[in-house]
Amino acid sequence: MARTVTSTHTRSLVRTALERRRWPGNLDKAARVAAVLVDNAVRHGAVFPDGTVSLRLAVDAGTGELVIEAADAEPSFPGFTETGSAWRCSDVRGKPSGLWWITHYRGRLAWTVKTDDDTRTVGKVVQVILPAS
Repeated sequence: MARTVTSTHTRSLVRTALERRRWPGNLDKAARVAAVLVDNAVRHGAVFPDGTVSLRLAVDAGTGELVIEAADAEPSFPGFTETGSAWRCSDVRGKPSGLWWITHYRGRLAWTVKTDDDTRTVGKVVQVILPAS
């Protein structure tokens, strides 16, 4: 139940934020991808000491692309090589889920270690870049 509430809440927040910014891309796609990233951070990563994961949205002024970043307290991304490059729309059998949506929406997936101001590793940031059109 908590995952459903989190996903629905994330989608609502993202849609509202992008409507206010007048991002020209598909709001439903962006909201779905953001919800997937937050859901994965909670399910497969770890929450920060304050019990949260973070979500950041930014629009590239030059390209109009949307940058979506989710951060969590788990510094590794096991299986990223397979997960990040192997998803193809034709691979899905049944209902699509998770990171598959990123490829389906022509997004690019990357990740990096998150550090604090003292350069200590405190988690990871998973990033998706979605085209504006």
